[in-house]
Amino acid sequence: MLIDFFYTLRAAKLPVSVKEYLTLLEALKEGVVGPKVSPEDESGYSVDDFYYLSRTALVKDEKHYDKFDRAFAAYFKGVELLADFTRDIPLEWLRKNLELNLSPEEKAAIEKMGWDELMETLRKRFEEQKERHEGGDKWIGTGGTSPFGANGYNPQGIRIGQEKSRNKSAVKVWDQRAYKDYDDTQELGTRNIKVALRRLRRFAREGHEDELDLDDTIRKTAENAGYLDIRMRPERHNNVKVLLLMDVGGTMDEHIARVEELFSATKTEFKHLEFYYFHNCVYDFMWKNNRRRYSEKFATWDIIRKYNKDYKLIFVGDATMSPYEILQPGGSVEYNNEEAGAEWLQRLTSAFPKFVWINPEPQGVWQYRQSISIMQQLMNQRMYPLTIKGIEEAMRLLTK
Repeated sequence: MLIDFFYTLRAAKLPVSVKEYLTLLEALKEGVVGPKVSPEDESGYSVDDFYYLSRTALVKDEKHYDKFDRAFAAYFKGVELLADFTRDIPLEWLRKNLELNLSPEEKAAIEKMGWDELMETLRKRFEEQKERHEGGDKWIGTGGTSPFGANGYNPQGIRIGQEKSRNKSAVKVWDQRAYKDYDDTQELGTRNIKVALRRLRRFAREGHEDELDLDDTIRKTAENAGYLDIRMRPERHNNVKVLLLMDVGGTMDEHIARVEELFSATKTEFKHLEFYYFHNCVYDFMWKNNRRRYSEKFATWDIIRKYNKDYKLIFVGDATMSPYEILQPGGSVEYNNEEAGAEWLQRLTSAFPKFVWINPEPQGVWQYRQSISIMQQLMNQRMYPLTIKGIEEAMRLLTK
């Protein structure tokens, strides 16, 4: 069984060696984790126990965690379905089954609240509510139509305790979610994205002279009456500087594959590339590693000061969020930002006059998303779809 698991990891292009595989087997043999002695034994291990052990033994660089997670899930899919029906039904399973399926007419009857009313009402609910609640349209709970809680429906509210977005309209999320870095080693199935990015090129020869200049060598040798005079020159590189800011997590999970292709192509085409992550909208800080996004923050002001205005600024994001996240101080779904996201977007576009926004959402739905319309205005209509034609048009604009 574990031999096939090892080959699955290798097929996923993880740098897993035989030595590391033997280390995992040794850990299992020594009982670092082991099978349960009896159904009542609570000291045994689950699939999660084996997951952490195998990841510790086999993965030496956290940048490979996402690849490992996907390979592990693909190989062990269904293992946890071998349930012990003598045990009680998990409470969490019951909670998930309370999710509502409302008709369009019922959804239309549920009214939205304004930002101030929403936050004030939430404060009052915290003061008044004394116990857990399921269903209903008022209290903080699950499976209802209240604007506060999880696994229910409200056209606009505060999501508390839910794993991921379902209706893409929550104003705040009170969960610390783990986002994954985009894979910059993703192999492209087509070269079209690279070809489209090449419209943004300005070649120059800089650095150490390590390339043979054949034409100049022939000319100098001829001038020296046949005595060989070898001439070298610096390698020719694309001299364009790119600052890439990418939305990650939440609704962007639906677009991971295409964004990874774009990210991989961008790293190949541009020697001078700097990238940072943000979630939904840019605020006062960004990050470069999603697993350390709370401990390794980069102030947006520092980024603006660090890079010259000759950098081409490229945003990548679906711009799908609550309008409050863009326009309202405190509108971020993760913390109380002192200044609105729109303020930071204006500062960035002023600091880097050559800018575009690339949106992976289908262009046909843009007109139905209020947040996308707002973002288009802030970007001076410089928003393009994540298609070959859209990338070509965006690169053409950046060259002007």
